[in-house]
Amino acid sequence: MRRIIFSILSLVLISTTAKSQMGYFQQGEFGFSVGMSHYFGDLNTRSGLNRPKPAVGLFFRKQFGNYVAMRVSGHFAQVGYSDVYSKNEYQRLRNLSFNSNLFEFAVQGDFNFFKYIPDDPNFSFTPYVTLGAGLFSYDPYTFYNGEKVYLRPLGTEGQAGGYLGRTEYSTMAMCVPLGVGIKYSLNKNVNIHFEVTQRFTTTDYLDDVSTTFAPKDPYFPDGPTGPSLAYLLQDRSYEIDPNNMLSSVPGRQRGWSKQKDQYVIAEIGISFNLGTYKCPSGF
Repeated sequence: MRRIIFSILSLVLISTTAKSQMGYFQQGEFGFSVGMSHYFGDLNTRSGLNRPKPAVGLFFRKQFGNYVAMRVSGHFAQVGYSDVYSKNEYQRLRNLSFNSNLFEFAVQGDFNFFKYIPDDPNFSFTPYVTLGAGLFSYDPYTFYNGEKVYLRPLGTEGQAGGYLGRTEYSTMAMCVPLGVGIKYSLNKNVNIHFEVTQRFTTTDYLDDVSTTFAPKDPYFPDGPTGPSLAYLLQDRSYEIDPNNMLSSVPGRQRGWSKQKDQYVIAEIGISFNLGTYKCPSGF
């Protein structure tokens, strides 16, 4: 009997000791974010931050140890700008504007500067960098006489008539997210983070502006009621000075095609850990 009791007590002691040495292993996390987005391109050439618009996101992050993770995310963001905000006289006379909704899907690698363990107060905070690749959709529009008008189908740079071989641009493009952030563990289950990530894109038509003005004839023929909508929205300098329209000189610069458009998202997020208890080596 004594042997049986001793054996039972030994098993209980071993089990309790092993459990006390088990550590929390973070497998991953899922969460959401809210923030602001901003556009940089042919209408915002000086990287002004004066017209932010809302952005929201969802993400799942898979951990590979305490320093490296892979993230899959989706974002909805709005961007827009207008020449009226420019300090450049030529841009103010050009008088163009746009807005667009963005839907983005991206895969990114996150790299922590410090060891990050959610349930350990000594390792509950880290700065990090993130880099990845994504795909996003966009469809620029503007307002004319109070009406919302999508710009891509109009071919405002002569795409509809094939001016200089130009064709209609796609509403899909690639992006390369590159950013920095800070992450903090509120407890074993919940994290918060703040992140600013720039998106370098493969399109110069996020704002519908890229190259040069196309001549009115034969690329923008008049309609039954007068000038076509495409012609009226190619160059809105007539609203500022009808006697000095920029497009009256064929080939005059409308945008700068050698630099692609970009956008940035600054966001605050909350995430919920997916974790298991794992015995250290030797158990």
